[in-house]
Amino acid sequence: MKLFLDTSVLLAACGSAKGSSRAVFQYAPAQGWELMASPWVVGEVTRNLVKFPTVATSDWLPLRRQLVIVDDVVSLNRVLVFPVSKDRPVLLTALASAQVLLTLDREDFMGVLGGQFYGLPILLPYEFLESRRAAGWLGGSKRR
Repeated sequence: MKLFLDTSVLLAACGSAKGSSRAVFQYAPAQGWELMASPWVVGEVTRNLVKFPTVATSDWLPLRRQLVIVDDVVSLNRVLVFPVSKDRPVLLTALASAQVLLTLDREDFMGVLGGQFYGLPILLPYEFLESRRAAGWLGGSKRR
């Protein structure tokens, strides 16, 4: 499964070893999840890491190695009504490259969080993990 991680998820994973954002990284190898981000997202992470304790930068390096970096997508051949221009590249790139977009950005993604954008589920990391657990995909032998 291809998961696109936005800046908020990556920063949360760097900032805490115990949260659901970090758990996505921990489960990914065994579950066969491909964790994706784009140069736009990686740039935002790099700019914002200075706001975190030094250990977050140290944690970013191994997390970054788990990411597949996909090209940014900035236009769509469909109608797009999404008011937050800074997050359009995240939404469009996720739509073009992944099966799920994970975000913690409740403010900017409020209108679509927990829903779908042209069939792309947009979830909090916790919601994604819980849905996988409820379906029997975590903690068992199933892999997808």
